[in-house]
Amino acid sequence: MTGRARSGVPGVGRLHAWRAAIRIARRDAVRFKGRSLLVLAMIALPIMGVSAADVTIRSSQLTAAEKATREFGTADARLSDAGQGPQPVYQEPTGEGVVPVQENAGKKGLTRTVTVTGDDGSTTTVSSGESDPVDPLVALPAGARSLSDASTYAPVRTKYGLLDVDIRELKAVDPLAAGITELDRGRFPAAQDEMAATNGFLKSSGLHVGSRVTVRGLDRSYRIVGAYDLPSELDAEQLNALPGAFIAPYEAVRGEAEGIMEPSKPTYLVSVAGDFTWDMVKQANTLGVEVDSRAVRLHPPARADVPIYRTGFGRSSLVYDGGDVRAKAIAAGVTIGGLSMLEICLLAGPAFAVGARRSRRQLGLVGANGGDRRHIRAIVLSSGLVVGAAAAVVGTLLGVAVTVLLRGTLERYVGQRFGGLTLRPMELAGVGGLAVLTGVLAAVVPAIGASRQSVLASLTGRRGVRRANRMLPIVGVFFLVLGVTVVFYATMHNDSSYTAALGAALAELGLVMMTSAIVGAFGRLGRWLPLAPRLALRDAVRNRGRTAPAVAAVLAAVAGSVAVATYAASQAQEDRQSYTAELPRGEVAIGGYGEEAGDLGPLRAAVQKNYPVTGRVDVSRLYVGPASCTRQVGAPGCGRVDLVMPPANRCPSDGPTGAARLTVAQREALVHDWRCIGPGHPSAIPMDDGVLVGGPAVLHVLGVRDGAAEQALARGEAVLFNRAYDEHGTLKLMVIADVTKEPQDGSEPTGPVKTLAVHLAPAQEPYGVTAVVPPQAAASLGLRTTPLGSYYTTSQMPSGAQRQALNSDVAKIGTRATVYLERGYVGDDNLILLALTLFAGVVTIGAAGIATGLAQTDAEPDLRTLAALGAAGRVRRTLSGFQCAVVAAMGVVLGSVAGVLPAIALRRSDLHQRWATYHRAIDMGWGVMGEPRVPVVVPWGTLVMLVVAVPLGAGLLAALVTRSRPELGRRAEG
Repeated sequence: MTGRARSGVPGVGRLHAWRAAIRIARRDAVRFKGRSLLVLAMIALPIMGVSAADVTIRSSQLTAAEKATREFGTADARLSDAGQGPQPVYQEPTGEGVVPVQENAGKKGLTRTVTVTGDDGSTTTVSSGESDPVDPLVALPAGARSLSDASTYAPVRTKYGLLDVDIRELKAVDPLAAGITELDRGRFPAAQDEMAATNGFLKSSGLHVGSRVTVRGLDRSYRIVGAYDLPSELDAEQLNALPGAFIAPYEAVRGEAEGIMEPSKPTYLVSVAGDFTWDMVKQANTLGVEVDSRAVRLHPPARADVPIYRTGFGRSSLVYDGGDVRAKAIAAGVTIGGLSMLEICLLAGPAFAVGARRSRRQLGLVGANGGDRRHIRAIVLSSGLVVGAAAAVVGTLLGVAVTVLLRGTLERYVGQRFGGLTLRPMELAGVGGLAVLTGVLAAVVPAIGASRQSVLASLTGRRGVRRANRMLPIVGVFFLVLGVTVVFYATMHNDSSYTAALGAALAELGLVMMTSAIVGAFGRLGRWLPLAPRLALRDAVRNRGRTAPAVAAVLAAVAGSVAVATYAASQAQEDRQSYTAELPRGEVAIGGYGEEAGDLGPLRAAVQKNYPVTGRVDVSRLYVGPASCTRQVGAPGCGRVDLVMPPANRCPSDGPTGAARLTVAQREALVHDWRCIGPGHPSAIPMDDGVLVGGPAVLHVLGVRDGAAEQALARGEAVLFNRAYDEHGTLKLMVIADVTKEPQDGSEPTGPVKTLAVHLAPAQEPYGVTAVVPPQAAASLGLRTTPLGSYYTTSQMPSGAQRQALNSDVAKIGTRATVYLERGYVGDDNLILLALTLFAGVVTIGAAGIATGLAQTDAEPDLRTLAALGAAGRVRRTLSGFQCAVVAAMGVVLGSVAGVLPAIALRRSDLHQRWATYHRAIDMGWGVMGEPRVPVVVPWGTLVMLVVAVPLGAGLLAALVTRSRPELGRRAEG
């Protein structure tokens, strides 16, 4: 400690002092293993999580070469139809944007075509107009080798019913396709009647290798000969077949049945001698072919060499900037990291303080031998440095080890294979440095307190007179008032969630600073408490140095949980209010439109078998054309019936120009115009224009109790629930003879109009039904009807077992018909609130437990005195339990109050943003929108559970784990 005087070099003296301090701290850490392991675990656990997350994220990020391999194997490029017909096109280097060359020669109204590449490598081109197909092989370079790759979706029969599955025709055993798929077991198909299936499909379908699969509408089956995975989409549901084995025969059958004649467009994997260069890509573009090249991906051309960027597309396209997303991610990471460090410092700080107090004799000896205050501070800070460094090493190694051991599980969770185990030494070192910094910061306040202790007080064991810091609560009050002011400003004059969050953070920081003073205020409650809780409360108040940080840690954890719980409860209430039921609660509806109507009979039997049905009402729909149109909806010669709205009843914002031709005041007025209010409910049964054919019983199942409407149906009049279609007591129906001959220019179709007497009911489109037409009225107009579905009333809500039984029977039928049970709003907010409550409870009990353990360590002489005076063992346990409960109760109460504020601020910020969007929509003439509603709900059940159950549980747990008798101690400690 006198190295500076001997050497005469100040820097060398400080170095020797720090070396000695680190040696003393290391010896104390080994000597007091329990306290050291406690602090090490607190720091190492979050470091382990962050390290594991870093390795997982970096390992899941693929390089450009790895992405190319997973999308088109070992091929040099993928060729596909650009979707613009046989004409030259311009494309982006990645193939994400394609435009025709001719439409960019100084013309306005540029047509944009976007090509989307799926995770499996398949591409879909979306264009605004139709064009003749182009065979991508016309751009195949001389001497190149190609492999076709095509896919389509089809309804596959599974163990449980029908499943829409991506069926891909690709010769997966070809070397060009290596890397696109990973064979898990079995083999890939080698014959036209064989398929391979992804593990995701086998899991969802209940099938296995060796099963046979069939597709609805196709009179052939395929045997599954192998299972595989897509490395970038492990949960994908896909079947693999040889080229020509499925798509051509399936689309031929589907085209005959549904009038769909356009075949799927295959893409081609191409291998050339050398690289598929950017010049070769532009040459292929002149033939209307789009190219995704490996070489171009790895070495993109300069922007000046890409023609599309010189067109209107390149100048007008919005380039997505991830800066805002990155900023939000960084802000979220910094916030979470900062809160974690704050939690650790608040919990570990008292441990270092108690350690310094237990070592005060040793520190006093340092002072007696010439050490000054900075040497005392160095020793205590070195304790944080030593424990932090150990936590950094242990946490980082554990994080890497956990990632290695759980790699398969993590890959499934992420949804893709890792490119490899990627370790970033600088990032891991930064995470470890965070642990060291946290340990040092946690020891700062105890170090300052220990350095202020006089040598005499340290050697004699006296604690001296300790005065509370009067300045800190004043600063806390300032931050609290400032934070509340910022929150009110954000909720009244600003729509930025950042401003609201900043105000809430300032207010919470102020409360943390005021914790010591608040703990002192709680001490005044002791006069009304029994002996044990009064002793516990007074001990907490007397030793605010360890009580206040623990209370602040509980406050921070509970405040965060309460804030999220309040926000989640408010969002759940908003979802509940916006939920639109499709039927009265507990009722069931089945519906089949077109081909699915043939399954109504078995479906009705299944519902009546499994559900507690009390009544059934069958409904029909109107159709136009021969009898075959009841099954082949949309086929040539088949029409439909549309409701005709009188021009006077149309919303002024409807029409080609929409609301753009109206003034802002007129648009705002339309919000409350009955003509512009949309339908109130969706329909459980698919129907044309909301028209059902049925009798008075339909009104009962829809919850409509209207005697006049029932009488109108009985005498052959229709019942109308939307007055916009009412024209002086009549309803007009337009008969469209052939839907395939409707105008394609956006104009309204025409056809003969039939008039029907109508009764206007006061109900507003109950559950999506606009009108109910009695069968005799439809027959009088010469309109034909066909079964559409049924409604069922039940005596009680079907149970989970009954729902599963019905699902099983429906799966056996193998139908796409609608089967709907109205269960009302079912949200997962209770699960979220429970999870948050448990999280806050665990943190609270942990923090209170740490504070209790430190209190017992700190007050061991007092507990020995109690035992010496004859106090029973239960007194020690009772005192320990109340010490833990007191800390938990104070932190939970303060945290609950602090947590509601940020949630209210964020909800009010959401309301401002939605009002801004609403006014912007009105100003821009986008259409008529409803006024925003953002409720704020305080989860009182969660708060009561936190305030009552958590402190009670913490106290009972502390009492149970406390020893009845004290340990024998040495005469002089330290």
